[in-house]
Amino acid sequence: MGIVDDLQRARSAFERRDWAVAYEKLAAVDREQGATGLGPDELGTLATAAYLLGDTDACIRALQRGYRQQIEAKDTLGAIRFAFWLARVLNDRGEGAVGNGWAARAERLMVDHPEDVVERGYLRIHDFFRCLDQADFQGALEVGEDIVAIARRHGDSDLLAQGLVCKGRLLLYSGRVPEGLALMDEAMVGVAAGEVSPIFAGSVYCAMIEGCQEVLDFGRASAWTAALTRWCDSQPDLVPFTGQCAVHRGQILRLHAAYPEALAEFEDACRRYEASGSNVAAGLALGERGDVLRIRGDFSGADASYDAAAGFGYEAQPGRALLMVARGRVPGAVAAVRRLLAETGDPVHRSRLLAGAVEVLLAGDAFAEAEAAAGELLTIATGFGCEGLRASAAYCSALVALADDDPDRALPHARTAVRLWSELRAPYELARAKVLVGQAVRLLGDDDSATAELTAACRSFAGLGAEPARQGVERLIGRSTAGGLTGRELDVLRLVAVGNSNAEIAERLVLSDKTVARHLTNIFAKLEVPSRTAAAAYARDHDLL
Repeated sequence: MGIVDDLQRARSAFERRDWAVAYEKLAAVDREQGATGLGPDELGTLATAAYLLGDTDACIRALQRGYRQQIEAKDTLGAIRFAFWLARVLNDRGEGAVGNGWAARAERLMVDHPEDVVERGYLRIHDFFRCLDQADFQGALEVGEDIVAIARRHGDSDLLAQGLVCKGRLLLYSGRVPEGLALMDEAMVGVAAGEVSPIFAGSVYCAMIEGCQEVLDFGRASAWTAALTRWCDSQPDLVPFTGQCAVHRGQILRLHAAYPEALAEFEDACRRYEASGSNVAAGLALGERGDVLRIRGDFSGADASYDAAAGFGYEAQPGRALLMVARGRVPGAVAAVRRLLAETGDPVHRSRLLAGAVEVLLAGDAFAEAEAAAGELLTIATGFGCEGLRASAAYCSALVALADDDPDRALPHARTAVRLWSELRAPYELARAKVLVGQAVRLLGDDDSATAELTAACRSFAGLGAEPARQGVERLIGRSTAGGLTGRELDVLRLVAVGNSNAEIAERLVLSDKTVARHLTNIFAKLEVPSRTAAAAYARDHDLL
């Protein structure tokens, strides 16, 4: 009765998502039964529990045993199922050669079953990802359609959810964004209703949110990130998918300019990826971390984070090119975005590059290219219909119009960007859009309104800790400072007041040490103070920080 009881406890624990207890009870039964061990069904459950606990080695061992048992029992379809999972788990772990070998073995076994069976749909999942790896988007779309058709014929909820997400992502990449998002919503209905098994549910959650982030559909991304967080929290021992969940929470926090909290999530994601053995996926988290550090003016930290992301095979662009511009390396940044745009063909991935490319190209005086990029982004955003992308396109259109000294054209775009970023509760982007409104109305002769817009933006940047943006707006305002300091001298004084050395100030402001020393000499003379300490005290006393 002990073995029967343990099996029942294992099943109950599995159903309530208590993976640790389910694994413990099944492993105990396996040990007690000695040479007989668990049967194929129990080995499949054991493998799933091990995977969800982050013990990939134990998962693979259980899957291999299940495969052998099914082969010995001449249950070919059962063996194909185990081979499918072995291929998936090994590929996810980065062991592509071994994983592809198991997929090939499953395909060979399928030759003996020419009839229509649901297992054929599962093997098509490997075909889908092979097409993606080869950038064969049309082929991948056709495979996705086949997966959905097989799933519907056999009433398989797992396969249907996976197929809908596969097909939906490819529709996004082909520019059919509303249609693709609708299919992904349909996949999520099954997940939210509890119709999809845990591993497929986690995969579908993450694929859905990634797709929403790619097209800047922040409304969907926020809603499904909250749902994924609840799903992960309901499984205290869960290891896979928690890293992705932390990244997605960080992305939403970054949108809302909660930068310290976003950084904490990205760092947590890296720890979770390391625990699950998915170090390659840490590149995205590191790239996102670099973007936040760049916005806050920690250029050295951003550079280090981008370098770490590159070490995992993730190219953090256009963030890295924007960092190069901030550090005065404009020609290199322009060359980078030109290469990226030449290499990127599908509208989704181009849309993620174009906004940054516009800023970099304008910094490099490549107006015609910037104008073309902004026009392309506006066309994509109109077709996609996602508010975040429309806001980004409106901002870029205003930026280009201002570069062309055309405030009449810039102002409507800038006001559209203000409205959309406000609706998305994105304070950093909202403040950036207000800067463009201020510049446009100034060119139209309304200096009072321009000062009001620019001052509001400056206060927002200061509150968010977005130092580079704040300093840029102060230069636009032309604000006079106590003691007659120039804008650059004020930048140096603020950094002195928070304890930066000359070398650190030079790094932050892209100046030479000699130039920083000259600015300090001028500051001491204008403020009539004898030392750095006295200058810092002056800054605090006169509310210059």
